[in-house]
Amino acid sequence: MIIRKRPREKYWRHIPRYWSDVREYRRRMVNRRKAYNQAKLGSIDMARTFTVSEAETLLPVLESLLRSAMQAKALIEEVDGELQSLANRIFINGGTLVDVVSVARRKAEREKAVQRAKDAVAEIDATGVQVKDLDIGLLDFPCIVGEEVILLCWKLGEKKLTHWHGTEEGFAGRKLIDERILRGQKKSN
Repeated sequence: MIIRKRPREKYWRHIPRYWSDVREYRRRMVNRRKAYNQAKLGSIDMARTFTVSEAETLLPVLESLLRSAMQAKALIEEVDGELQSLANRIFINGGTLVDVVSVARRKAEREKAVQRAKDAVAEIDATGVQVKDLDIGLLDFPCIVGEEVILLCWKLGEKKLTHWHGTEEGFAGRKLIDERILRGQKKSN
């Protein structure tokens, strides 16, 4: 015997049955809206915003942190390549003698490099600056101009901040900082 639900019953589960469940239902709906709005806004951390002059004063410190993270990333990629080629050699030869001590040493170096990179990126993030790309050394500084949130964009090798882009545009949408941005900045948090 097949028991069928009445057509309306499938919709009842979305509506709370008891008044005590109303709070839970409302909390879920509010959290769902918050998650949607955060996804719509992107992952902009507005804990701190910067002016151009504040961002430029931070550049020397951030540059050294960024360089250490990039060097650690390069070491990680180098060790990963060595381990991959070793695994390929073992597979092709059907087994081979491996210097376990040197492999273990390289793996330990890799783990130290991973930790150095994580620490450097975490320290940059703690200042409120966003690390966008470790390959080319790209940092974004949140900035408020008028009522709009923009990102001041700096690439490793540039002497000072000269570009900006919107939150949705990214590196490809970089524009030169103009007088409107310099005048319209609000005081940072």
